[in-house]
Amino acid sequence: MSMSHALLISLLEKPSSGFELARRFERSIGYFWHATHQQIYRELGRMEAAGWIEGQAADDAGRTRKRVYQVLPAGRGELARWTAEPAEHLLPRDAFTLKVRAAAVMEELDLRPEAQAYMALHQARLAEYQAIEQRDFPELEGLSRRDRIQRAILQRGIRFEVCEIEWAQTLLQALE
Repeated sequence: MSMSHALLISLLEKPSSGFELARRFERSIGYFWHATHQQIYRELGRMEAAGWIEGQAADDAGRTRKRVYQVLPAGRGELARWTAEPAEHLLPRDAFTLKVRAAAVMEELDLRPEAQAYMALHQARLAEYQAIEQRDFPELEGLSRRDRIQRAILQRGIRFEVCEIEWAQTLLQALE
């Protein structure tokens, strides 16, 4: 996935300024696609030059250069083209799992502190996802298509975190 496609999706959800996009990234798409403010602004410039989006001065811009971006038909076409392509399902690179592999052949390595920190990170993220689920989807009856899809994405995150916590528990037992 490219940054431009993540931004197109976010802008289709709601036209936004670069700053608003960065904040929304941190609270939603950022859980599975990270981007810095500089990367977002740089990509917005490229997308505008490509004719995928249009930025206009915000009503509340005053003397600032604040611009609100919205997706143009060419941007919708690009997103449709991209979603029609098969996704590349790559295995992740994970330094911690590689360290665990090293611990299997080097008994002097003690990865218990890092494994405990790993488990704590996933427990915190699981609690965050569960809080989002309770806040955004308290009732499952009558959800719109968009909300059902958003909840499915959240459920994937919840299941991933549960699996990682269970794996960390198994690892901690093995490291004893």
